Amino acid sequence: MKLAISPCPNDTYAFFAWLQGLVPGPQVDVVFEDIETLNNLCFRQEADVCKVSFHAYINATRDYIMLPVGAALGFGCGPLVVINKKNVNRPITDMRIASPGRWTTAQLLLQLWAGQALNIVHMPFDRIVQSVASGDVDAGLIIHESRFTYQSDGLQALVDLGVWWESQTQMPIPLGGIAVRRKMEKAQIARLVQCLKMSLVYADAHPDECIAFMQKHAQEMDPEVMAQHVKLYVNQFTHELGDLGHRSILKLAEAAFQAGLITQNVDDELVASV
Repeated sequence: MKLAISPCPNDTYAFFAWLQGLVPGPQVDVVFEDIETLNNLCFRQEADVCKVSFHAYINATRDYIMLPVGAALGFGCGPLVVINKKNVNRPITDMRIASPGRWTTAQLLLQLWAGQALNIVHMPFDRIVQSVASGDVDAGLIIHESRFTYQSDGLQALVDLGVWWESQTQMPIPLGGIAVRRKMEKAQIARLVQCLKMSLVYADAHPDECIAFMQKHAQEMDPEVMAQHVKLYVNQFTHELGDLGHRSILKLAEAAFQAGLITQNVDDELVASV
């Protein structure tokens, strides 16, 4: 079984006990990739279990179904648009904006907020802050650890797209989750769900054991930043997506459909029942 996840602390924290053999679970061949690479792996059906942006997922629901555990979703955790202070009075439509990927939820939120008439360039998420700071681009759409460090590079936030989403919907923002092939047997999906739940419980009970594993893979090695990252992105929705989490995915798909950003709306069978 091929597992594809990100090297970000919330994923490595959640999967630590499973991948280290500290809880019972299936053997997997694991790869660590940035989120846009993962989105494209999902589109090409090259992974059996795959971390995926919810923007990408609502375009891949024919082949994959979301697990009810492992998601990055919540309040106060959305992507930010950051700028150099010299650009503070410029309209966003006049800026060259760095995005971590076409299929990221971050870019979908940006287009829902500002419209589609934007000058967007794509680059790995960990290059965006420096590209804005150097003036290579005028603004950057930042995710992951960058939301904790951008101010040290002299940048300021133009908008918090998570706060904007919450004000529009009164719902948490669904950023990404763990998807599995729909053709997988239900008993196997149930086993994966149970394994990942046990892995999360283990990490919560032994957080210090996870640090070396997270540092090995994370782009940002500072332990304080990693701790902030885990605290923000690993929450009640990670342990159990629940009805509110499910409805927030449907709301994101509905907003994207109404804005003409996806060609058809999705049905209610988005999350595996186990």
